[in-house]
Amino acid sequence: MSFRSHMQTALEEARAAADRGEVPVGAVVADGAGRIVARAGNRTRELADPTAHAEILALRAACAAAGSDRLPDHDLYVTLEPCPMCAAAIGFARIRRLYYGAADPKSGGVAQGPRVFAHPQSHHVPEVYDGLAAGESAGLLRDFFARRR
Repeated sequence: MSFRSHMQTALEEARAAADRGEVPVGAVVADGAGRIVARAGNRTRELADPTAHAEILALRAACAAAGSDRLPDHDLYVTLEPCPMCAAAIGFARIRRLYYGAADPKSGGVAQGPRVFAHPQSHHVPEVYDGLAAGESAGLLRDFFARRR
């Protein structure tokens, strides 16, 4: 599987989140062989849990599948730049590579805002690749918020 197909799966999760009334963010975790081991979309409202971001849910499922709290040979694909909470979790999980779509100037924690991985306190710094399917990812968010206004 390629990074493009993994990003398309993350976009499917984002669309499903929007259908549930959640902010449309989707995430996929792939193992070292490129197999998807976890996928999730935002569920903060459904679960009444402010930590139920797509990335956190996908990391929890991947860790459960691996039987470990660390995923050093795994990659994470997410449709939106992770927030500081999610970026910290990515570091704690020792994710190998982070791929994300749209930048998040307001709440991002990777290239925007606090830039979690740039801090010396960061436990681990994954390889980061941004801009994958950025237009489609941003479009989902724009459409979602336009419908809510």
